[in-house]
Amino acid sequence: RFHGTFIGYSFNFWVPTSMQETFDNTGYKLEDRGARWIEGYAFLKPGVTQQQAHAELSAIAKRLENDYPQTDRGREVGLLPLWKTPFNAAGGISTTLGITAAVVFFVLLIACANVSNLLLARSLLRRHEMTMRLALGAGRRRLIRQLFTEGLLLSMIAALGGIAVAYWSRNALVLAFPPSVPGITIDYPGQLDWRVLLLSVAICIGSTMLFALMPAIQSSHIDLSGALKSEGAGVIGGHGRSRLRSALVLVQVSLSFVLLAGTGLLLQSLQRMQNTSPGFFTHNVIVSVVDLFSAGYKLDRAKIFHTQLLDRVRALPGVESAALARIIPFSYNPPSSAPIEIDGYQPAPDEQPNADYVQVSEDYFSTLGILLVAGREFTRNDDENAPPVAIINETMAAKYWPGKDPIGQRLKVKDNWMQIVGVAKNTNYETKIEAPRSFFYVPVRQNFFVGNALLIRTRETPGAITNALSREVHALDPTLAPYAANRLQEQVDGRGYTQRLAVTLLGIFGGMALFLATIGLYAVMSYSVSQGTHELGLRMALGADAGNLLRLVLSRGLRLTTGGIVIGAIAALTLTRLMGNLLYKVSPRDPLAFGLAFVVITLASLAACFLPAWRATRIDPVQALHEQ
Repeated sequence: RFHGTFIGYSFNFWVPTSMQETFDNTGYKLEDRGARWIEGYAFLKPGVTQQQAHAELSAIAKRLENDYPQTDRGREVGLLPLWKTPFNAAGGISTTLGITAAVVFFVLLIACANVSNLLLARSLLRRHEMTMRLALGAGRRRLIRQLFTEGLLLSMIAALGGIAVAYWSRNALVLAFPPSVPGITIDYPGQLDWRVLLLSVAICIGSTMLFALMPAIQSSHIDLSGALKSEGAGVIGGHGRSRLRSALVLVQVSLSFVLLAGTGLLLQSLQRMQNTSPGFFTHNVIVSVVDLFSAGYKLDRAKIFHTQLLDRVRALPGVESAALARIIPFSYNPPSSAPIEIDGYQPAPDEQPNADYVQVSEDYFSTLGILLVAGREFTRNDDENAPPVAIINETMAAKYWPGKDPIGQRLKVKDNWMQIVGVAKNTNYETKIEAPRSFFYVPVRQNFFVGNALLIRTRETPGAITNALSREVHALDPTLAPYAANRLQEQVDGRGYTQRLAVTLLGIFGGMALFLATIGLYAVMSYSVSQGTHELGLRMALGADAGNLLRLVLSRGLRLTTGGIVIGAIAALTLTRLMGNLLYKVSPRDPLAFGLAFVVITLASLAACFLPAWRATRIDPVQALHEQ
């Protein structure tokens, strides 16, 4: 079924591009060469590479630049896979999904190391059985096949269990995406792809069989003459196995450290992002929309309606100020963008000055708490009968008027010269991690649209404002109703879902990795204590007390942990640099994240080693020496 070209967005119907003006009152954009609102989609011919197609498009763009230098100078054409295009939400989570794939691979390695360790321990417990089978004529290959078959059954059971868990939790990832907002529906179907399932089953079975191979081979290498004389130590070559088990524990601890360090970095990044102001008020500003366009309102009627509605809303109890905006910050609709011309500024031959902008009403800056560093705010008198004006941000002022006062200067947009009447502080417009960019504001009354958002700064709750707003809208037009109001903070939080998703996934898998590593260390230490009963009993017989044995066993476990932490820290210093734009104002080598990972791993290791160590102190030396 065709879902559309915007991955993650649901559409009910499609119309020809030529009907754009029917559904959008911003004018016929197909005739506006400066408008950057459309994307083209194409299938590459068989045998044509993406690089070849991009070269052809670049040549076309160069010809257009020569023919239309005023609008196309410096413009380039990008050729991207569908999911990476700017309007596709899937492209925004590519880094997150890539890191998730690496994390899943790490957890798989930890699980495989655990399985291999358990199979090694099990083979030691079955050494008498294997000795008797070999003594009675069974071939080594037959023993390997038997152990291999047991590993295959184990992997098949695990694969079936994994499929069941995947089915039950198929919608869990989808729930991590932001909720729907008025006019936008994020729709990622929680489906299990059979190709992914087959690959997962193959990886599960293949990895289990691979890690079961070494225990199977070692179990078949038994010294029959020694084994038939005694079932004690030395039958199967315990030192080699001990080194292998220790190496597997090192792998588990080191990978767990990498995941925990990454989780710590993302947690700090998310916390700093949440604590960073976007440059405007969010908690006490409420957003709502009245859809006049669908109600058939024309421009003149919409002007009257919005003017009257603003006056009524500003008079409501608890409302401090209110304003209109064509596009609200951090919405799924990007701000407008257009080529500009600066009076007195001479661009480079290959430079096309360009800036984003938004249409806003009077009181917009006071409603959002955006400070003006120079000039004035828009007034109601800045309408179609007044000279065109604009307010620019600090970045634009510094770029085009360095060291000068831009107030009174002019800029040209779409053949209209505007006088600059104010300079506003920089704010974020789409995400908190975006770089500062040139941006300006124009009065909505000089460039009016039928569809505008209503911004209300108030002490009331969104529910209370929705009820009051509904009454005011009905008083003006009984056939209309506003969208449910929501806080601007929800818009801001919604655009940070990539970082929250990464923290959630990495936290879950990091916890799983730590749990598996703890189990693995516990199993190794527990088995080591059970196999070293004779040594521990002899030490107690020679005068060692419970404290000495406790320290002995704990020190063995902590040596393994220390080795794993050192290896993991070295790996983490390299791998965390790949987290890219997921980190916000946090160094990939942040000592706090690495320190927390060290503390968590150490505490988990102490917990894993304590029970075997405590059991070692309960050994009866007489019974231990008698049994040996």
